[in-house]
Amino acid sequence: MVNRMVCCAAAALLLCSHLSLAAENMRLHGALVAEPCVIPPGDETVVLDFDTVIDKYLYMNTRTHGQPFELHLAQCDLSLGKTVRVTFSGNESAALPGLLALNGASQASGIAIGMETPQGDPLPINQQGKAQALVSGANTLTAQAYVQGEPDALKHKAIERGPFSAVATFSLEYE
Repeated sequence: MVNRMVCCAAAALLLCSHLSLAAENMRLHGALVAEPCVIPPGDETVVLDFDTVIDKYLYMNTRTHGQPFELHLAQCDLSLGKTVRVTFSGNESAALPGLLALNGASQASGIAIGMETPQGDPLPINQQGKAQALVSGANTLTAQAYVQGEPDALKHKAIERGPFSAVATFSLEYE
């Protein structure tokens, strides 16, 4: 019985030693950091529904009113950072630089999505925003999004109606 166990153990060692001699083919890297704030669970995604936008309104006014949305930050520790800068990243409109282009699956065309502060200052796509002061604990960053007609589409009354969507990613940089 002991011989059988020794033989099994020796066979297992031989099999394992073959596996342990395999070349390294996987390397894992990372960085563990402390961020001043966290995004509460469930607040990682912002969905904004413009509902119905009337093309005639865009022909008369160029753009819609800004529709507010919020980014929630929690557990902010001012010893790790006192300000935050937000960057909205996405596909930029060729006709309206600084605005977000519609997704390719959108039926509507001749429009783009703009972002701005509640005061109406532009928040161009793919450009870092101004530093905003943080307070200890919970913070709410407010911005607005709007629909704007492209200049040629407005001029030639060529806005195509239909469902539309666009996707942006927000990133936060603390200082």
